[in-house]
Amino acid sequence: MDLTAFKALSFDCYGTLIDWETGIAAVLSPWAREQGLSLSDEELLLAYGKQEAAAQVATPSALYPDVLATAFRQTGVSLGREVSDEWARRLGDSVPDWPAFPDSADALARLASRYQLIILSNVHRAGFAGSNRQLRGDFAAIITAEDVGAYKPAENHFRALDRELDSLGVQRSELLHVAQSLFHDHVPAKREGLPSVWINRRSDRPGWGATPEPSGDYSYDLEFGSMGEFADAVDKAF
Repeated sequence: MDLTAFKALSFDCYGTLIDWETGIAAVLSPWAREQGLSLSDEELLLAYGKQEAAAQVATPSALYPDVLATAFRQTGVSLGREVSDEWARRLGDSVPDWPAFPDSADALARLASRYQLIILSNVHRAGFAGSNRQLRGDFAAIITAEDVGAYKPAENHFRALDRELDSLGVQRSELLHVAQSLFHDHVPAKREGLPSVWINRRSDRPGWGATPEPSGDYSYDLEFGSMGEFADAVDKAF
């Protein structure tokens, strides 16, 4: 792949730029201890991930904090424990506190000198605004689930992306999608005919974590273990 041939990059945020699993586990883990559950963070994330995907399908127009709260409550049901309204709100309100991966801000700054950057995220506007205080990203467009009334892997984000590309003067063939989640991003990228880069943040861990196993065909053109490695490859290409 010729990385110099692209004019824009679209990014998933949570899992790719922001360490959402650490952020979610920071709430699930103390709840589990309070409930007397002897489960690892990985086991909690696996139980949670299925419920979040189900909540996104069931209530596509719900704001992400409400999806988080619903998914947490259903995770409790699946584990035979109750999630109080206080705990549910704690997870729902936690998005701005989720940490950025250490390499994300620097990688975005370097990539912004080469491409127009676009966010394509399953989150609400206020949540992303809080995260971007850590990322300090210079984004030409920001498309959230709140904007499109649905959650990836549904097509809504990608129809909005097409409209943004037109306004930015970028052809679809000049766009490269960059994401961690095979389920949320690389399955629809293949469906949409978009070239993609897999940022495999879980390359040192088995299993799927908070991201469901992909339920459709997917592919990707390049794989990197971090955003820093991807930005290094871009710098080398140019």
